[in-house]
Amino acid sequence: MQDSTKNSGGWGSRVTALTGSRWPVILGAMRMITLGELAAAVSNAGGFGQIAASGLTGGELRAEIKKALALTDKPFGVNVPVYRENAFEAIEIAIEMGLKTITTSAGNPAKIMKLAKGGGLNVIHKVSSVKLARKAEDAGVDAVVAMGFEAGGHVGRENVTTFCLIPQVVDAVSIPVIAAGGIADARGILAAYALGASGVEMGTRFVAAAESPVPAFFKEAVAAASCDATILLGKEAMPIRVLRNKVTALVAGLVEKEADHAMISSGDAAYVMSGGDCDTAVMPCGQIAGLVSGVKSAAEIMEELAAGVKDQALRFRAFE
Repeated sequence: MQDSTKNSGGWGSRVTALTGSRWPVILGAMRMITLGELAAAVSNAGGFGQIAASGLTGGELRAEIKKALALTDKPFGVNVPVYRENAFEAIEIAIEMGLKTITTSAGNPAKIMKLAKGGGLNVIHKVSSVKLARKAEDAGVDAVVAMGFEAGGHVGRENVTTFCLIPQVVDAVSIPVIAAGGIADARGILAAYALGASGVEMGTRFVAAAESPVPAFFKEAVAAASCDATILLGKEAMPIRVLRNKVTALVAGLVEKEADHAMISSGDAAYVMSGGDCDTAVMPCGQIAGLVSGVKSAAEIMEELAAGVKDQALRFRAFE
């Protein structure tokens, strides 16, 4: 993978111009998981790291940004869910601490554009449909992350997969489109490029990174997962894709409550960063987990991606 910042016509240059990163690979934001250390590790490796503001107080967000600043001199950002009460505070902190690019999600970006643009921020907004992509472009965002239904964590209600969504969004908007959902290796990056995307966002692949703060049992579960290892919870409002285990199968209604009541009595569907174990924790995870073979550092993951893309450079001249 070539340094896109030196190739104004190459794939990803529209994204790296916004992020300042070497490559158009963005760390997918995950609540209480993508914090300062992991964000810095991805940025140091050439990607664009992100700190998820969700679940953090203003003081905690400042602390995580300071941690990342101490670990890298490369650009990184903050992800801000627009619907949360602390959205404006999080954006103000990003501006105050000198960040240049943020990503937003879960809400209408028009609400925060005046503040973000007034502070000199680039804004990349996450969408799950063509309609939402057009709405985000009209609001003035600089790029969109188009996320397919196979992604981990919170997904859209439209049930549209990445392979169908990306080309339709690319055709519908003039701003850069970043593909997310079902991407974990170089083949996924090349597929995103073929569909017209200008970059990719990857979350599940980095859950198992050495710098990820999740418990060891979560990393082991991701590494052992198959393509059908996830289920969807909360289908009516803010659906979330998670690993299937005893408690999530129970919550999804796939098993009888009476059969497992004792098992969940001390850990009823706890988010993984709040407690629980391999049976009782809710672990966000995408369907692509079947391609994650083990724990590697962020640098090793990025090197693996770069090597895979280079192996097929003759097929895609933009990677020469």
